[in-house]
Amino acid sequence: LTDVAVEREVEGDLLLADMGQGIPFRPGTFDGCISISAVQWLCNADKKSHSPPKRLYRFFSTLYSALARGSRAVLQLYPENSEQLELITAQAMRAGFTGGMVVDYPNSAKAKKFFLCLFVGASSTLPKALGTECADEELQQAKFTNERTRFRNVKGKSVKKSRDWILEKKERRRRQGKEVRGDTKYTGRKRRPHF
Repeated sequence: LTDVAVEREVEGDLLLADMGQGIPFRPGTFDGCISISAVQWLCNADKKSHSPPKRLYRFFSTLYSALARGSRAVLQLYPENSEQLELITAQAMRAGFTGGMVVDYPNSAKAKKFFLCLFVGASSTLPKALGTECADEELQQAKFTNERTRFRNVKGKSVKKSRDWILEKKERRRRQGKEVRGDTKYTGRKRRPHF
């Protein structure tokens, strides 16, 4: 790759490095970082010595130090599955970043794009995702339904063994790729004793 750049007489400095071994720049050098479809490749183990969690942490920790305080990094990625997405975001947060995922066109199969928006220092608000205009209009208007408001405990979590708790648990298992029975009107109902 660098040979091609030298051949074409590209201006500026060139650097060839494995980002899984870290970013070789002085702390606070950059005001921002943009990556397009690169980070997910750190989840592959091409050699026996490669450990995806360690390589991701090394990348994110050195990126964190190379960015100036108050700067941000936007990393576009194509995760293979939800586990890979969770691993990448967990390692980024472990390295000290704040922020989260933004998904453009979440309901589209082809146009869906994942962006990991990371902030160094104080966290700002995440950018608004594209293709979610309909959802935002619904949120601005009050909804009137016949559904009862569900009870939540002091910490804001659903009461254990309640219908909401069961639905949240089933949804979490679906995101993990596990086989889960569908939700019905009987989900979470008590089984009454027989005569």
